[in-house]
Amino acid sequence: MNTPVAAESAPQATPKAVKFVFVTGGVVSSLGKGVAAASLGAVLSARGLVVNMLKLDPYINVDPGTMNPVQHGEVFVTEDGAETDLDLGHYERFIGRKMRRCNNFTTGQIYESVIKRERKGDYLGKTVQVIPHVTDEIKKFIARAVLPEDDIVIVEIGGTVGDIESLPFLEAVRQMRQEKPANETCFVHVTLLPYVPSAGEYKTKPTQHSVRELREIGIMPNILLCRGDDISPENLQKIAMFGNLSPGNVFVAPDVKSVYLLPQQYHADGVDKAVCEVLDIQPPAPDLAQWQDFTTRFNNAEDSVNIAMVGKYVALTDSYKSLTEALHHAGLRQQTRINLSYIDAEELQEDTVAEKLAGHDAVVIPGGFGLRGVEGKLLASRYVRENNIPFLGICIGMQLAVVEFARHCAGLTNAHSTEMMNDTPHPIIAMLTEWQDDSGKQQQHSAEGDLGGTMRLGGETCYLHGKLAEIYGSEQVVERHRHRYEFNNAYRQQLEQAGLIFAAENRNGLVEAIQLPQHPWFFGVQFHPEFTSSPLSGHALFESFIQAARNAQQS
Repeated sequence: MNTPVAAESAPQATPKAVKFVFVTGGVVSSLGKGVAAASLGAVLSARGLVVNMLKLDPYINVDPGTMNPVQHGEVFVTEDGAETDLDLGHYERFIGRKMRRCNNFTTGQIYESVIKRERKGDYLGKTVQVIPHVTDEIKKFIARAVLPEDDIVIVEIGGTVGDIESLPFLEAVRQMRQEKPANETCFVHVTLLPYVPSAGEYKTKPTQHSVRELREIGIMPNILLCRGDDISPENLQKIAMFGNLSPGNVFVAPDVKSVYLLPQQYHADGVDKAVCEVLDIQPPAPDLAQWQDFTTRFNNAEDSVNIAMVGKYVALTDSYKSLTEALHHAGLRQQTRINLSYIDAEELQEDTVAEKLAGHDAVVIPGGFGLRGVEGKLLASRYVRENNIPFLGICIGMQLAVVEFARHCAGLTNAHSTEMMNDTPHPIIAMLTEWQDDSGKQQQHSAEGDLGGTMRLGGETCYLHGKLAEIYGSEQVVERHRHRYEFNNAYRQQLEQAGLIFAAENRNGLVEAIQLPQHPWFFGVQFHPEFTSSPLSGHALFESFIQAARNAQQS
C-alpha cells in the first residue's frame, strides 16, 4: 500500500519590517507636534507608503472623555467608539485613514493594564516595576496598533521632554531603538527657538538643553524641527553642532497661514527626504496634486461668510477643533473664507441675542454637556428660527433646537431635557436605558459610577430622508456619536403635527436629525459630522451649510 506523500509546504514569506518614526517635543508644550507628525504622515503617504499613527499621552486619566475641554481641547471620537486625544483628528484629516481605539493610549491605561495583570498573577510573584514591566506594556500597546499593511508607524509622544510623566514612554521607545536595526527607527524632535526682542535674535540655548535632555536618557534625535521664523543658517549650524546632528537634518518650522500648507512645505524643505534617508528607504516622489489643489483654493478664496458658533467652551477654541476645521474645509471647497466668531452662550440674554448675532450669515451650536449656557443656546435657536438665519445644531445643539420648537411651536410649555431638568413635565430629551448597536449587540446606558460607560459612542448607520438625503447624496451614512440623551419618541407625532420634520433615524428608530421645512436652512443632527470631514474631500452637510450662508449673505 502506497502511503501518500505530504505536499511540500510553501515557503513562508518573511514579514516585512515596519519602520517607526518617534516624534517628541521640547522646551514648551503646544508646539504643534500633532500637526507636524500628521503633515509628515501626509507626505510619506503621498510617496505611496502605508502610514499608521499613534498618540501616547502621559496623563493618568484612562482617556480624555471626562476631562474639561477648556483644559485639554476637544475629545475626538473614533469610528470604533473610543474617546481620544484631538491629535487623532489631525491624523485622520491628513493621512485619510481611520484611527482606532488602539491608536491612542494613556499612562492611565498602561497602569490599569499592569495592575490587572499583577492581580491575576501574570508576573509570577515578581516585584512589578516601571522597568521592565511598565515599559514592556507600553511596547505591547504600540505593537498592537500596527497592522500588517503598515510600512511606517509614526508615534507621537505627548508632553515635553524633561517632564517626569513622559519618562516611561521615552524609555520604552529608547528600548525599541536598541532592539531594532538602526534603519528601522527615526527620532524627530520638535523644539522652540524663542525670539528675544531686546537682543533682536533667536536663542538656541533652550533647544540645546532639550536635545541634551534627550541624550541623557539615551535618545539621539535624528531630525530637529525648530519652531520659529527667519532663523539664520548660522543658528541652524550652531544647533546641529551642539546637538551632534547633520546640518541637513535641522529644519525651520515656521508658522503658516493654514496647517494644510505644511505637507508641501515639508517636502520643499526636504523633511520627508531626511526621514527616508534615516530609515534607508527609497520610495517614489510624492504625488501632492490634491494638496496643491487645496493650496490653490486657499490662495484664490475671494468670498467670505460670517459664522457664529454659540458654545460653552469658547475660552479654548481647540475645544471645537474638528468643527472649526470642518467649516474651513467646506468653505475652501467653495473658495470661501470662514470668518468664525466664538460666542459664549452664557452671555446671551433676551435683550442681547439680536445684537450678539447681528452681522452673521449663519449660526452653529456645537455639542456639549451640562446646564451651563443652555438658556443662551435656547435663545439663539429661537432667534435663528424666527429670523430665517441658516442654522446647524450638533448633538446638544439639535436637542435644544427641538426643546425650543416644542415650547414655542407645539405648545409644550416647560419642555426640556432631563439632563437639565429632571422633573420637566415634558421630557422631550431623555436618557434611554438601553439600545442596540449596528451589530445587534445589546448596549446599556447605565454603568453606574463610570461616566465613560454611559454614552452612545462611535460610528453608527443613519437612515436619511428628504432634503437631508439629497444633501448627502445617499439614504444611508455612517456618522459618529457621543451623547447620553436621546429624543423622546413619545413626542414625535405631536412635534410632526406642529411642523417639525424628523430627517433621519438609526436602526432602532432613535432620532438622528431634524429639519424645519419652512426655513431656508435649519438642520439639527444628533451625531458629530465634523469628525468625518477632511480638507481634501470635505463633508456634504457642512458644504450645504456654507452654501446656505452664502445665499443668506446675498439675499
